[in-house]
Amino acid sequence: MKDFASEIDLIVVIPLVLQLLGLALVVLLDPYIGKKQRRLLLLNAALIASLIAENIVSDWFVVHGDVPPWRTLFAVYAYAVRPLALLLICCIAAPNRKHTPFWILLGANALLNATALFSHICFWIEDNRYHRGPLGYSCHIVSAIILLYLLYLTFTAQPKRDRFQLIVPIINVALVVAGALMDTFIAHTQSGITFLSVAMVSSALFYYIWLHLKFVHDHEKALEAESRIRIMMSQIQPHFLYNTLSSIQALCRIDPEKAFDVTEKFGTYLRSNIDSLDRPDLIPFTKELEHTRVYSEIEMIRFPNVRVDYDVTDAGFSVPALTVQPLVENAIRYGVRIRKEGIVTVSSKRAGNCHEIVISDNGKGFDTSLLKTADGTHIGVRNVRERIEKMCGGTLTVESAVGEGTTVTIRIPLT
Repeated sequence: MKDFASEIDLIVVIPLVLQLLGLALVVLLDPYIGKKQRRLLLLNAALIASLIAENIVSDWFVVHGDVPPWRTLFAVYAYAVRPLALLLICCIAAPNRKHTPFWILLGANALLNATALFSHICFWIEDNRYHRGPLGYSCHIVSAIILLYLLYLTFTAQPKRDRFQLIVPIINVALVVAGALMDTFIAHTQSGITFLSVAMVSSALFYYIWLHLKFVHDHEKALEAESRIRIMMSQIQPHFLYNTLSSIQALCRIDPEKAFDVTEKFGTYLRSNIDSLDRPDLIPFTKELEHTRVYSEIEMIRFPNVRVDYDVTDAGFSVPALTVQPLVENAIRYGVRIRKEGIVTVSSKRAGNCHEIVISDNGKGFDTSLLKTADGTHIGVRNVRERIEKMCGGTLTVESAVGEGTTVTIRIPLT
């Protein structure tokens, strides 16, 4: 019987070990997984492998004699590690969360099961038989709570339109639950490997495949967003240069000497800052202010009734190139230029957990519902908003009243 049991052990154990080794190999080679998630997946595979080893050693104890202290110690380890393996999946699903309450719950479960070494409150082993105490289901309860938390994380991270893809993690949770129930109410086979261990290996593989598909999808969306940003930048840059040169051209007729000074200043500006105009990533806010000041000074020379004021108390952060300048340009060209005294104010400050940039004017204002149209007057605002959202996770809001003026507020999260 022992030889037959050993043969069954190999038939069951070898495929499980090969699956875990294969999982570790593809995780190491997968270019779409972040470093933190890669480490967590490898650690999870190692924990599952240790649970399989625990199953085999515990079965050996049962077959070869009564050694309760060692068998108790291995059981304590198993009950502590099973929910840990599940919590690691939660950390993989939401790597930026701390999950503090669940780590505390995990520690309490481990301490509770460790009491089996000196009491019967959780479980004990006597005459080589397992006996469950009054708190013997603590591991099951903690694991169930973590599984529900995992489902919550998975649902909240998945867009509503892609909810059909949740079938894979739901099946994984069902497999783990089924394995735990079978271990509790059905006698183990001769292999010594628990149903839960088999379920956790299968779930780890399926969950990795699901994560891989999600990572690839996110990567493709990021590439698409980057492509759109590059297209927008290619549209904005000539627009900025054309408008500046148009202003200089107008000055050539009304004040050639000023036009000469402005042209020289603009040439110096281009030599020192053209690299920033060609960058699709973030630039220091001070650079963006420099772009804005050059443009607004040219416009103020052309339109003496326009004034641009600055109130900058927070400048230690980065923004997408050509973020503030197009908004100041809109304020001048479509807002304050018609006023006897048109004022545009650019301010920045720390507001709560955000850097806040405000561009306000006392211009003619407009109906903000027009921002949803394809009107070229407002396409610059939509482009800036999209780049703020995509590149730094910020927001852009517009408040305007016809005849009173417009206020544009940009909020960029602290990093």
